[in-house]
Order: sequence, then C-alpha cells, then structure tokens
Amino acid sequence: MSSFLKQAVRRIQRGLCAGAVLLGLSGAVLAQTAASDAGAVRLLLEPEPPTALVLTTTAAGSLTLSPKTNEGLLAFSLKLEPQPQLATQWSISPDGLQYTFTLRQGVKWHDGTPFTSADVAYSILTLKEVHPRGRSTFANVERVATPDAHTAIIHLSKPAPYLLYALAASESPIVARHLFDGKGIHANPQLTAPIGTGPWIFREWVKGSHVIYDRNPDYWGAPKPAVQRLVIRFFPDVAARAAAIETGEVDIASGSTVALTELERLVAKPNLALEEQGWQYTNNITRVEFNLDNPYLQHHKVRQAIAHALDKQAILKVVQYGYGKTANGPISPDLERFHLKDLPDHAFDLKKANQLLDEAGFPRGANRVRFALHADYWPNSSLYRRTAEFIRPALARVGIAVTVRSQDAPAYLQRVYTDRDFDFTVHPMSNLFDPTVGVQRLYWSKNFRKGLPFSNGSGYQNPEVDRLFEAAAIEPDEHKRKELFNEVQRIIVHDLPDITLFVPYNFTLYNKKVGNHTITADGTNGNLADITKLP
Repeated sequence: MSSFLKQAVRRIQRGLCAGAVLLGLSGAVLAQTAASDAGAVRLLLEPEPPTALVLTTTAAGSLTLSPKTNEGLLAFSLKLEPQPQLATQWSISPDGLQYTFTLRQGVKWHDGTPFTSADVAYSILTLKEVHPRGRSTFANVERVATPDAHTAIIHLSKPAPYLLYALAASESPIVARHLFDGKGIHANPQLTAPIGTGPWIFREWVKGSHVIYDRNPDYWGAPKPAVQRLVIRFFPDVAARAAAIETGEVDIASGSTVALTELERLVAKPNLALEEQGWQYTNNITRVEFNLDNPYLQHHKVRQAIAHALDKQAILKVVQYGYGKTANGPISPDLERFHLKDLPDHAFDLKKANQLLDEAGFPRGANRVRFALHADYWPNSSLYRRTAEFIRPALARVGIAVTVRSQDAPAYLQRVYTDRDFDFTVHPMSNLFDPTVGVQRLYWSKNFRKGLPFSNGSGYQNPEVDRLFEAAAIEPDEHKRKELFNEVQRIIVHDLPDITLFVPYNFTLYNKKVGNHTITADGTNGNLADITKLP
C-alpha cells in the first residue's frame, strides 16, 4: 500500500476509534428505551431525518419513515412488478395518456376520515409542485379526474412510460387533503407528525433518540401488522450502532448504518443475518457535485483535472474497504437497462491533472497551492465524510487546498440548495427505477430552483441535455429511450457537472428473530406491514 493510502486509512480509523468513546452512554440510553418497548421491532436509522413524510424531500431517512404511515397507490415486488396498495386495479389507455385507478374501499385515515379519490388527486398535483423529483415525474400531468370516491384518473398531455413505477409510497406518498389543503405545505405539522392510512400510527418523535409507531388496529390489511409497535432508533455514534445490532437492542440495521469494517464480524454472529435484496427501487450512487457558479469550477479544465486527480479504485479500497464497485457517468451500472458501459473515463493521472490546471490558468503559488475549495458532505453516513477526507489530500497533490466542512442535515440542505454557499459536495443520489425520475432532476435546467433539495444543485444548464431528457420522458419505445439516455450519459461525462465515484454496497443486517422485512423492491423503506418477530 502506498504512503498516501496508508495515511488515508489511518485518518479514517482515527475517526472510528474516537466514536467508540461514546459507546457506554449511547448503549445505556438505548437499553432504557428498549426496556419500555419489549416485543417491539426496532429499526436503526442514521442520521435523524428532517421529516417523517417525503412530500417535500427525498432525504434517505425520510424515505424510511414516510411509508410506515403514508402509503402509495402501488407497491413493487423484488422483480419490480406492480402490486396493489391503495389502488386495487389500474389500467393505461392505448395512447398512454390516461391512467385509471380503482381505489381500495373502506380505508380510513388515522384520524377516522374516509380515504377518497380527492386525496389522490390532491397528492399527485401537490407532488408535482413541491417534491424534488415531482416536477419531472409528473411534468406531463394535466389533471386528475375523480368521477367517484373510489376512482382516480390521471390525464397526461404526453405519454409518461415511467409513471406507473413512480407510485410507490417512498416516492409518491398519498396524503390527506383535509390536513393540507389551505393549511400550507412546508410548515405543516404533518411533515413531522403524519396522519396516514398505513399499518403504523405515528405516536412520538423524541429528537435525538427515537420515533415510535403503534400498530394501526383499523388497518385495511388487518390482521396485519402482527407486531404491536415499531421503534426507529437514532445513533450518531458508529460503535454504538454496531453494539446495538450485535446485542439485540435493535433488530434491523439497513444500509450504511453499520460500518463496513464491522460487517464481516457481525455477519458471523449466530443471531444475525445479511440481506442484499430490497434495493431494486433505489439504485444509489455516490458522487461529487460541483457548484458551477464557483469561479474556479466554472472552468471545464479544472473539473477535468479534479476527475483525473481522483483514484476511484483507491477510494473504493480505503473508503468502502473494498465493498461496492466504481462507477462512471450519471446512471448506475445497477440500472442495467439504461446504463452505458463504454463511456469514456477520466483515468487517474496526476500528470494530466496538473497539466490541465496549468492550461486553465491556475499555476501553483509560492506555497505550491493553486487555489482553495470547501468540501461539504451529506451527513447521513460516515461514508461521505470519509470520502471527503480522502479527496482533501488527493487534490492537495495537484495544488488544490480543500477544507472539509461538517454540519447537520438541515444546515447542509440550506447551504447547498438554498444559499448555494458551497464549492463541491460529496453525497449519495438515487437513480431509482428509471432515469426520468431519478436522474433527470439532477441535470435538467428547469429543476434548478433555490430551496429545492436533491435537485440540480450544480446549476448545470445544457439545452441539448434538456431536450434529450424531455424526449426520453415521453418516448414509449424502450430502445429509442435507451439511445436518448446513452447520449445524455456521453454529454454529461464530457461536461462534468459532477463526478460519479462508486456504487455503495447495499445491505440489511437483521436479527434472525425478525421476518418479512424485505419483501418489496424498497426493502425496509416499505410499509413493513408484513413484519414479524419471534419471542
């Protein structure tokens, strides 16, 4: 291992060891809560999300919470086959301009109000306006007709071949019209204390500790759920999280909540098992996104130089401990239907990086520094902090001084998407099940809106990319859609508004007493109505 890699590993290990100091305190708090919730299923989530409803955000933690209370029209099997949820039947007109849904009867909101087609119409049209992906997902929606209380008809101006697959709870939650209409959206208390139709009734959110849901006795899917209580626990300390799943104080740890350094040891425990399914709906990537308003990063050659200065294989080895795989371009290789395999890559080449920076007009100064940048990272996992910490010395080798900044999730969202007070960020993004829904939002110039999180944060504008995305969004022919997305990928890899680094290793670690936690394409981001737990 090179001295550079050794230093990077030591920096990351020091961060992990420091966290272990808090283990005793965190474990004591968890044990106290666990004693009062005997028999509950406990799910580990980190970091604490900004909301419990994904009407206005796509924050990862919110995607986990929201479907427990607020369901979608459809669910999707592990093979991405549509299944009934709030809709029992659906049909699409031959011209692709009309989607008709027969809604489940006898469903009530948790406050006792009947669920009707008016709720569906309100939700779809609201998602179109306020959801980070909704502007593109529902761009072609003209109106939602409600001929009766149990029928909703979505009318489109143009075909939307991806639309049916966007109707899962974690992507397009159905909310109660009577709790939102005329009461505002962004400051509505429903965002943090939601009333839904789902199997779990929201009880409390103690900031910094937990969210509690109780079984919905009037759930339309009764006798589900079989468990009386669902507790979502928050642990900022990575060592405490590992101890909690190991000792049985929590039952499920999904995604990056458990350190990869602990994974092999934990999987060997007789009470624990690993599940790799349940990520088909998300298709996450980790990337660097540039603020194209930055005077240095406006230069194409500077962005090229940064790409050549980053050794993706080394990042995977040091940051991901060898788990996952490197990636190139805006579409994840896991989204095989649309990923273009033969994209040109900016290979690791320090000589080329230095040459490009010289050509861009930024020579090294007396202190060997060309210019300075700030790196901000999404705080929902130590993975993104470690990635930013790797990038800092990597760019120092070509004369770019990087300062890594940390903040909580609300401050990060404010800085990046509202104030635009950043140079580049390190964060995950979900490609989801279709590029129109998961990828277009990140590069479409019409999705560059201050205050809209998880959107076009770079401020990227390319009329040809806009045209290609918009054409793909209405193209019913799968082969032609793929060709349009192929060209999108070629242009974005050339323009470099961002750099895709790797595809993380996605997994769910669970106690063997718990069953039926991963039966849909969104895994533990589903409603968990079917979950069971042995005594």
